[in-house]
Amino acid sequence: MTIAPTTDTSHHEEHPDFRVLGLLTFLVSESLMFGGFFAAYLFYRGLADVWPPHETEVELILPTINTIILVSSSFVIHFGDAAIKKNDLKGMRKWYKITAGMGAIFLLGQVYEYLTLGYGLTTNIFSNCFYLMTGFHGLHVFIGLLLILGVLWRSRRPEHYNATKHIGIEMAEIYWHFVDIIWIVLFSLLYILTRF
Repeated sequence: MTIAPTTDTSHHEEHPDFRVLGLLTFLVSESLMFGGFFAAYLFYRGLADVWPPHETEVELILPTINTIILVSSSFVIHFGDAAIKKNDLKGMRKWYKITAGMGAIFLLGQVYEYLTLGYGLTTNIFSNCFYLMTGFHGLHVFIGLLLILGVLWRSRRPEHYNATKHIGIEMAEIYWHFVDIIWIVLFSLLYILTRF
């Protein structure tokens, strides 16, 4: 008499998915870097008699439009995440394409602003901080745009994303929300508070 080997799976432990934790850890490190930029900016502002210096006037209309576009895109990308959780792949693709378009418009607006400002990176300490912080943020928007496009590319494969398997979509959304939150702080420091 032969006894078939038993496979006891009761002691099998699933390993937790550390991808989101890894992303959050990365975003915390990026927050600290931006925090350093913000602290340096506020330090230099505190030392200056006039801020921003006279030769560096900050326009408000285009950045405000850009801010509305970027902050609105956070809601749009969330609609995509909500769609995939309802197993609506077509809806997710639609909302992610719209988000990608909004991100691209934001970047084009930022490039246009750079071309029309009338001062450069080395004009004074304000312009140096301005270009460094907005440029570094723009790099993050570009990376977020690549993540969104990556999600759209991978969604072409059947069943790659569905209601139970969508971590890539969630991670792109988390990153995009981070980019938006950082921009709100930047917009407040560089554009709003310079008026006071």
